[in-house]
Amino acid sequence: MWHRHHRRRPPPWWPAGESWPPINRAHVWKHGRARFVRRVVFLVAGLLFLSAIGTATLISKLFGAYGPDRAPYIPPVAIAVGLFLVALLALAMRRVALPLGDIVEAANRVADGDYSTRITENGPPSLRTVGSAFNTMAARLESQERQRRHLMADIAHELRTPLTVIQGRLEGVLDGVYPRDDATLGQVIEETRLLARLVEDLRTLANAESGTLTLQKEPTDVAILIQDVVRSLSAEAEGVSVRIDAAADLPLIAVDPLRIREVLANLLSNALRHTPAGGVVSLRAHATDGRIVVMVADTGAGIAPEDLPKIFDRFYKGTTSRGSGLGLTIARNLVVAHGGEISASSRKGEGTIITLTLPAA
Repeated sequence: MWHRHHRRRPPPWWPAGESWPPINRAHVWKHGRARFVRRVVFLVAGLLFLSAIGTATLISKLFGAYGPDRAPYIPPVAIAVGLFLVALLALAMRRVALPLGDIVEAANRVADGDYSTRITENGPPSLRTVGSAFNTMAARLESQERQRRHLMADIAHELRTPLTVIQGRLEGVLDGVYPRDDATLGQVIEETRLLARLVEDLRTLANAESGTLTLQKEPTDVAILIQDVVRSLSAEAEGVSVRIDAAADLPLIAVDPLRIREVLANLLSNALRHTPAGGVVSLRAHATDGRIVVMVADTGAGIAPEDLPKIFDRFYKGTTSRGSGLGLTIARNLVVAHGGEISASSRKGEGTIITLTLPAA
């Protein structure tokens, strides 16, 4: 009956914009919402009615109520009360079955890939809680699917840029547009290094986010690690003063020194890149409450308030940023993998402070 009623027009719950009858039969669910509700209500009502009749019969036996043929006598009042209870409980079950049917319907739609599905939170408190949790789950799935699509597009874009340069240079050499000398080959090699660095960043990010990143932890002196990073990036500090303020009594911490060095190098490189000549970049480290706090501060232009929450997002780059947009994302994942935290604070025109915290034990 349900299928005959909706043969020519879609049911009320059918997604807007999809054809009816559906081209893909996988979208046709075995049970519609109305059929599900009816079956639940009829099943519960039947069970309750049989239970009421059985209870009335038992009471009759206990109190010795028999008819003329010595059969147990069920008073009409007991039957009426039983029917009333059945009707009352059936209404209550319908109040439960309707929201439950909505959840089942919405779950099928999400299973078919429609992450925009939401349900109305009604019914008993427990079902409203389930409805709220379902909507939260669907929203997160929709957000993750959107991020996945954007991620694939961003990866394709970032990989295409160096590949296009390499291809153009090599074709130019073959066509005689560029000379076949060391300078041209050096430019091609530089692009291949950029491509290799991007691929390595993607691999590190994938391992960190999947929890498969292997950390080779060992007792490490953070002050020495900071000095090593500053020394390695001294060539980038053109006209920028780099200051180190590390407490003398910093305890050793169990970290992967290569990974934490990668984090510090990324933070210092970003600070130097965005600090004009004559500015100052400071690296401060101290111990507090069993944790090591490292702060990288610069006197650059700062970050706009609307951009600050996005700086740790994958492939996010400001208007003046260069690179792949993965550095801070990788830094955050590496710090989190060590059980630490990383945050940023900034005021436009007053510089930026990146703070990372690592457990001392």
